[in-house]
Amino acid sequence: MTHSADAETGIAVSDVLPDFAGAFPFERFNRMQSETLPALLDTEDNVVVSAPTASGKTAVAEVAICRTLDAGGTALFLAPLRALTNEKEREWERFEELGYSVYVVTGERDLNSRKAERADVLVMTPEKADSATRKHDSRRYSFVTDIDCCIIDEVHLLDSEQRGSVLEVTISRLRRLCDPRVVALSATMPNVEDVAAWLDAPDETTFSFGDEYRPVPLEADVTTYTHGENAFADKYRRLYRALDRAEPHIREDGQALVFVASRQDTVQAAKKSRDEIAERDIPMGARGDYDFHTDAEQLSNDTLRKSVLDGVGFHHAGLAREDKNLVEQWFREGKIQLLFSTSTLAWGVNLPARCVVIRDTKHHDPLKGEVEMSPLDVLQMLGRAGRPGYDDRGYAWVVCDGDSVSRYRELLSEGKRIESRLADRSSSEEGGPPASDLAVHLNAEIALGTVTDIDDAMDWLETTFYFVRAQRGSEYVAGDELRSRVSETLEWLVENEFVEMDGLAIEPTPLGRLTSKFYLELSTARRFGTLADRTELSELDVLTAVATAAEFDSVSARSDEEDAIEAVLGEQAAELESGSRKVLAILKSAMNNTTPAALRSDAWVIRQNSLRLLASLRAIVDRFGTAAQANLVCRVEARVETGVSADAVGLTAIDGVGSTRAGTLAAAGYDSPATVAATTPTKLAAAGVSQGVAEQLVESAADLPAVAVEWDGFPETIPAGERDLQEVTVRSTAGSARASLTVTVNGVEMTTKSTYLGEATLPVGVFGGDTDELDFEIRVVFPELPLDPICRHKTVRVER
Repeated sequence: MTHSADAETGIAVSDVLPDFAGAFPFERFNRMQSETLPALLDTEDNVVVSAPTASGKTAVAEVAICRTLDAGGTALFLAPLRALTNEKEREWERFEELGYSVYVVTGERDLNSRKAERADVLVMTPEKADSATRKHDSRRYSFVTDIDCCIIDEVHLLDSEQRGSVLEVTISRLRRLCDPRVVALSATMPNVEDVAAWLDAPDETTFSFGDEYRPVPLEADVTTYTHGENAFADKYRRLYRALDRAEPHIREDGQALVFVASRQDTVQAAKKSRDEIAERDIPMGARGDYDFHTDAEQLSNDTLRKSVLDGVGFHHAGLAREDKNLVEQWFREGKIQLLFSTSTLAWGVNLPARCVVIRDTKHHDPLKGEVEMSPLDVLQMLGRAGRPGYDDRGYAWVVCDGDSVSRYRELLSEGKRIESRLADRSSSEEGGPPASDLAVHLNAEIALGTVTDIDDAMDWLETTFYFVRAQRGSEYVAGDELRSRVSETLEWLVENEFVEMDGLAIEPTPLGRLTSKFYLELSTARRFGTLADRTELSELDVLTAVATAAEFDSVSARSDEEDAIEAVLGEQAAELESGSRKVLAILKSAMNNTTPAALRSDAWVIRQNSLRLLASLRAIVDRFGTAAQANLVCRVEARVETGVSADAVGLTAIDGVGSTRAGTLAAAGYDSPATVAATTPTKLAAAGVSQGVAEQLVESAADLPAVAVEWDGFPETIPAGERDLQEVTVRSTAGSARASLTVTVNGVEMTTKSTYLGEATLPVGVFGGDTDELDFEIRVVFPELPLDPICRHKTVRVER
């Protein structure tokens, strides 16, 4: 239902949530928030709220959380960006002060399943929730089946080409697993009724608030620039146009917020603007304010410290948390009049300005290269214009070239209809499935056991947002045509060995299960599977497989990175595309902790994604290849993560040992967990760690395997022509782990055994053949630990 703005005063927090008044940074709800309270507090129904940016949707989410906590339940908050999950963790210390726990679920390696299980409020991105719900039947992720209320922040993310289908299938899966109440929040969208229909929210709990609910009216338009001779010149032409739009408001004691493409751009734009402001003689800055000079000394960033004194600041995710807090505070106080920021600020911190300008409508993504800003991002940024209580009106501008004017004017006047991307053919590639997003998510549902035949697949689709839009939009396939597309997708999955069909029944293959578990692109999983077929595998093979994964297809190498890439790789992998060579260079240098400065801006994101891919590659070669291959990948993975040298990488198997500590221990002669376990904490402390740490390291190392091979009864000699059957015992004198044991004689494999070591006995035949000596080798490989393979030899002479 559409609401009119007729109430002038809001409801007091203490009147409706007396036990949670301390959780809100205000005493009264505003008009928009007050109108949603009956739906949130007096019903069990799902709720959909569409409202203008900056109208106070976060408080609506917090009311839903309070209602859930008051009933003893668990709330899940889905944030659109990982940076915002961390923001919410800090913001919601208010809940911690009331005795409730808030836990942000991030990467697999950082998950504390006990904290997640005990949390009252969980915070995740849609991707993390998708991954977690795929593993809901594991002990580590069982907590996702105990959600009582799921709050979707920015549900219009459904329309994102890259991420929309993830949110869609995750919510459908979560509703099937535990049927939580769903509260969906969105910026203004024309088809809010479609989202409500998908979530089964009745009219009484579906809200579409118009612009009259904005705290400050907004004027938004487009301003153009003419292209220069290159991209660098274009960037500065757009900057001057942005300053043209901001200048009148700054001269009237207003403030301007300018969004640019990258962290580096925020710094460079701020520098250039200080010169331009001086040239234009715009009165701003605080160089005569002694107290502000003193306050600015708190900043750790030297460039920012100088800039804020001229009234110009910059804000991005790479700044120290304390620096960001000060910039936000000074902008709110008016000490910074012109602020340059990346788009993250638009989605997170509520930091409005009288004038907002989007200078760059494209941005560099470490994984996708140069990408057009989504319409949703544009509307989110422009919605920050207008400061409640200070400005009568907000002003917003998009800077673009003449070719884009009509597109952006249409967006500003009509908004963006939310569409489903789940079965979109435009996402398919040559040799790939008919609709790649549908194939990825269908494979996941088959792996989970939700879909066991094509009828199940159609039933599953009926739970998605796609199905709702297909009933209402002519551009969607539905009915028999949709069934045909699903059938084509299943055939592709069968042909590529992700699923098996027995008559009409569908079952996942081991490859399909691993692909779902590790959240892989289907083409990446296929390529990793072929790697397991190789007889030999090198470090370079492993790194190249990851660097050329589909997850990195859109990575591009900028011109200023080419020399650094060449310095790391030289002639290696010259046949690869420049983006793949960039990823390879980052991974190769990470193994030695020598990442060149020119590559560091994208290195963290690429390395984190690579660690997930390496873990999946290890699992795939372990399943389809050999333990030796899995062990090699495991050691590469550990080195990429820690930067430890090859001769000390085994030390990283010890809990608490990273790059620095491994180097310290190796320098003191401790080159493996076995050598650490064999010493005393006092001796280990002499290597340069504290006594407490030394005790923990010795204890942890003792839980890892230390291999001993016993050749008892093995002969020193054997007469020519005779045969003797012997046994070799392999045991761990410390902890146990899964291992592969191989016996070879003169390089020829005789026996292989997989076991959980422990202790194992291997039968070994000794044959007095034509050779003068028999060289027996016992090789022990741990596929899940970054320990070097352990080899023990025994020589038997053949007497003639």
